[in-house]
Amino acid sequence: MGLAAAFLVAAACNNSAAPLIANNVASGPRVLVAAPDFSDQPVFADRTGRLPVLGLQSLFHPSYIVPNDPSRIRTLLVTGDVIPARGVDYFATARHDFLWPFRRTADYTKNADITYVNLESPLFAGCAVDPGPSFTFCGDARFVNGLTLMGADVVNLANNHLTNYGAEGVTLTDQLLHQHGIQTSGLGPVAVIDIRGIKFGFIGFNGVGRAIDKTALKAGIERARQLADIVVVQFHWGKEYERQPMPDRGVPTPDDPVAIGHDAIDWGADIVIGNHPHWYQGVEVYHGKLITYAHGNFVFDQMWSEETREGVVGTYTFYGKQLVSATWKAYRIYDYGQPVFMTPKDNATALQTMEAASDQLAVRLHEPTTTPVPAMPPSPVTAPEHAPAA
Repeated sequence: MGLAAAFLVAAACNNSAAPLIANNVASGPRVLVAAPDFSDQPVFADRTGRLPVLGLQSLFHPSYIVPNDPSRIRTLLVTGDVIPARGVDYFATARHDFLWPFRRTADYTKNADITYVNLESPLFAGCAVDPGPSFTFCGDARFVNGLTLMGADVVNLANNHLTNYGAEGVTLTDQLLHQHGIQTSGLGPVAVIDIRGIKFGFIGFNGVGRAIDKTALKAGIERARQLADIVVVQFHWGKEYERQPMPDRGVPTPDDPVAIGHDAIDWGADIVIGNHPHWYQGVEVYHGKLITYAHGNFVFDQMWSEETREGVVGTYTFYGKQLVSATWKAYRIYDYGQPVFMTPKDNATALQTMEAASDQLAVRLHEPTTTPVPAMPPSPVTAPEHAPAA
């Protein structure tokens, strides 16, 4: 055995580790490689092939990009209350222009697969023009052309003012809408619209001045589920002039919008649409489904406060049969009846208000909030009475 081989054998048989020699001399320069980039990891949807679960964070701070596959995407656009009566009717008549309330927003509202409107006034020929403080509403039948201009596909008629002129006013309004190719919800039958093979079913219920019939609600959802792939339920509900959904204590047996919204989801609704309070409110994600509590006024003459002059148009995007995103575009009403979309700065403030209101409701219900939770913006300052130039 050579000397080198003998040395290796001896080293291998030696079980004791060589002592480390301590010194204060720094090691020489070393090349550092880049730290791992954890942001390049595949997201949940990419890893699993499943869509992400809906939540307030994903709604107000979306990070998931919906795949650009038109064959899978369907959009539902929803407005607040449309009340072409009283001041709206008066000024449209004075202008000889019944398209006027819808002109500034129509290019946007008609750009969806389905546009869903809450009509809170009967429409018929011979409606008396009344600009006064009346709470008995009706509008000229020619306003139906404005609904057509804005792209309305379905009109909800379940609310507290559609019956102001009795059964005849309701019948005339329903017939007028159908004659112009617009379906209706809230009178019993399910309105069904097929968008490239996906069927949407619409039903509506009024909870203002009366309790919502829960037996009828459950049966209506079950019927819509038999006819459609996506069930949309609209409610007229809650206390007026509030940022949070609340029962209206001024009416007999008031319904809590939160409880009713939860029931609707539990019984099979895919999305709940709320209106009536005249202010836009926050939203809730309950068991992965969206509940919108109020979109605010859309076409109306309540010019006496900034809150009643503001609202949001919601666009709800479905990928297949699942709601994956929502966007809201804020507007301000001018000249007693014409909504005009806000500037980007004011729109951002409105969305911050919506998010803060949604978080306040989530805290109350012990549900997840957005992160970070935004502060509620200060109360708005009254805007000028006339719209900016077109």
